[in-house]
Amino acid sequence: MSQLILFWHRRDLRISDNVGLAAARQRSARVVGVFCLDPNILRHDVAPVRAVYMIGCLQELQKQYAQAGSQLLILNTDPRQGIAALAVALNATAVFFNRDVEPYARDRDRAVAAALREQGIEVCAFWDQLLHAPKTVTTSSGQPYTVYGPFWRNWSRQAKQPPVETLQQATGLTENEQAIAQQAGTIPLPTAKDLGFIWDTPLILEPGELGAADRLAEFCDRAITDYAEERNFPAHPGTSQLSAALKFGAIGIRTVWAATLEVEQQARSDEARQGIQSWQQELAWREFYQHALYAFPELAEGPYRPHFKAFPWENNEEWFQAWCEGRTGYPIVDAAMRQMNETGWMHNRCRMIVASFLTKDLIIDTRLGEQYFMQRLMDWDLAANNGGWQWSASSGMDPKPLRIFNPASQAQKFDPEAEYIREWLPELRSVETEELVTGKISSADRDRCGYPAPIVDHNQQQRRFKALYQQQRERVGGN
Repeated sequence: MSQLILFWHRRDLRISDNVGLAAARQRSARVVGVFCLDPNILRHDVAPVRAVYMIGCLQELQKQYAQAGSQLLILNTDPRQGIAALAVALNATAVFFNRDVEPYARDRDRAVAAALREQGIEVCAFWDQLLHAPKTVTTSSGQPYTVYGPFWRNWSRQAKQPPVETLQQATGLTENEQAIAQQAGTIPLPTAKDLGFIWDTPLILEPGELGAADRLAEFCDRAITDYAEERNFPAHPGTSQLSAALKFGAIGIRTVWAATLEVEQQARSDEARQGIQSWQQELAWREFYQHALYAFPELAEGPYRPHFKAFPWENNEEWFQAWCEGRTGYPIVDAAMRQMNETGWMHNRCRMIVASFLTKDLIIDTRLGEQYFMQRLMDWDLAANNGGWQWSASSGMDPKPLRIFNPASQAQKFDPEAEYIREWLPELRSVETEELVTGKISSADRDRCGYPAPIVDHNQQQRRFKALYQQQRERVGGN
């Protein structure tokens, strides 16, 4: 019988275009998957919608393994003990896995690798979730980029790897080995409700490889060529909504990139090519933030810019709750927050609007907004969420550090007919469009609709934030 290799899944819940899994299969036909329900990750601030999507991906992954001739085992324990214990019990020769950029994941992986090696079990780690691994896209002096523009120019010039082979003709555990695995802690895959996560609203994206592949095909068939124009209008279906699939690795990034190249070859106009490149640039933004978190793990705890490290946030609790619940009195802000609360997803333009509003209008700490997104979003990803929030708060890596969004201007430009506002604030559907996009709703209409008055004055708060910002710059020095 050939050697047994365990493949430890984390953010790669698929058997196709999976770098580490393909390498494991090249080594041996006896490849068995394992996923650990890590209690250090599945804590109380995980969004229920995200847990439901993850479990759905695992259900699909188990089916894919069965079709390939093997199994996906489930552990419900700390992987720093559980992975090595399972590998020892099954007499596995090696454990393969794909690396991660997040600080906790890197610490966890070092601990797991040490425990495995102590038992004489080989450890093989790969980069899979990025087209270019950290430290492979650097400045001329070998330093990580802290500005997106030059990162994109370097990143886009580098050759991209094609998708790797799908797992097939694998061999799983014998009945005796399955019994041994159960004694070592493997369990049937629980439901999200079993884990304490309740979410009954339909998901915006079908979990698993097939759902992600279908969505990618649909996006490339229609919206990608218009992406440059349509991506900023939240009422329009102009984005891929693949962010959760990329976060959990339900689709391989090489597969995604190859699909963009195929559409690009078929493009018949400069406008279509511009739309495709605009989406490719968004994939590069994703990698920029991942590279940044890998190079500067302290970003997970606080701001990049020095004068934000002790910024005098006012953190008004009533204002924060109003923001969370979508009752600030600013229609575009409230519509966006209600979309997230009700569906577990928010349009990217709206993420920037609400983040700017929380930090620049309400003068509330970025980290509170980050945490609330963690508790609500299906696609929450530490690198992307942190990078986006720091960009919006002007505390991160950005050549233009101070940027303030005017909610009314944003609504007038990107929701000119108030379609998005009316969809998510049904109580305002009878109000005139001009009032909705400017936010200048009469007191009588607000009373009639049960919609609150603005909790702050944007112009006043903008001036206040700028004054605080300038004081901090003078106190700390620099930009």
